[in-house]
Amino acid sequence: MLAAVRVLTIGNMYPPHHLGGYELTWRSAVAHMREAGHTVRVLTTDYRRPGVTPDELEDRDVHRELRWYWREHEIPRIGPRACLALERHNARTLVHHLREFLPDAVNWWAMGGMSLSLIERARRRGLPAVGVVGDEWMLYAPLQDSWARTFLRHPRFSLPVEWVSRVPTRFRIGSGASWLFNSEYVRRRTLESPWDLRRSSVLHPGVDHDLFRAAPALPWRWRMLYVGRIDERKGIETAIRALGSLSSATLTVLGGGDDQYLRRLHGVVDDLDLTQRVTFSRVPREKLPDEYAEADVLVFPANWDEPWGLVPLEAMAVGTPVVATGRGGSAEYLEHERNCLIVPSGDVPALAAAVSRLGDEPGLGERLREQGLATAKRYDERHYNRAIREALERAAA
Repeated sequence: MLAAVRVLTIGNMYPPHHLGGYELTWRSAVAHMREAGHTVRVLTTDYRRPGVTPDELEDRDVHRELRWYWREHEIPRIGPRACLALERHNARTLVHHLREFLPDAVNWWAMGGMSLSLIERARRRGLPAVGVVGDEWMLYAPLQDSWARTFLRHPRFSLPVEWVSRVPTRFRIGSGASWLFNSEYVRRRTLESPWDLRRSSVLHPGVDHDLFRAAPALPWRWRMLYVGRIDERKGIETAIRALGSLSSATLTVLGGGDDQYLRRLHGVVDDLDLTQRVTFSRVPREKLPDEYAEADVLVFPANWDEPWGLVPLEAMAVGTPVVATGRGGSAEYLEHERNCLIVPSGDVPALAAAVSRLGDEPGLGERLREQGLATAKRYDERHYNRAIREALERAAA
């Protein structure tokens, strides 16, 4: 029998204080590791999501002690002293947990807006590590980390400053772990970075099939649904404007995120006189299957290249047809006219026309439902979690 492994897992947001699916897959992987008999400690930032109620239970052994550069969807400019203080605080925090917890392996998750020196410190200690990359943070994190950015731009100052500050100024992030990318798209994009990623592979996230199960098909009622982060890149405004051509349709928007953008969306709804047809809300994750089942179509109108996109797969697992832009990693499983309808980003008439087709062609919806169910079955959260666990077990061994 494999000996129990002690894993210190680190990232920027851990549920219930989180914004998106990346963090939910992190929590699921942690739960799987613990169920397999391993000891896992979570080290994350001091971020607190507004609206989280006290009765939302906190996982055990979660330490919200790290500081980061991100605040309210922005990276505010801070001076050199504040930057050095942040880096030293995070260094003390990491060293404390390494000494107290004595991990056999480190598990990195989302590191956008974080101190990349944490990865470098663990690498220099020779700690076995596995990183799970769910977006393009390896590309944008060096721009958000004020400390790393300075010395990547001015490498001639890195060595003397490191001697004085005792904070790493030279980074070999790529060789700091074996990296598991959520899509070939994200892996290919990240290979364009300066990081040495010889130890990398693709591991697609999957659906929690115990939660998201096929529901009976319902008569068409022109109910559109958006699920995900409130973010301008997600194309929510396109879905709202499409209602102008769909006189009988309604749209439910489920999610949280950028409050400033949410206010702008409310303004669009008011300007178009759609207040009776657009609903903004949030529901617990365990209620999402019911929301998918009640919808006639899931719209996923992203304006950017999605790293992966679990939401369409969850909708497919329930049996809800999908209309999407199919950009980025989502193109690795979305197939036009087979398991979804693909429309161009930002194209309001095209989105409205695709929804109308589903309403007017019952056979199309039935075909997309059948093929969507088959697609969702190929992506299983249990397989995903097991692969992460096995990677950490190999690293620790």
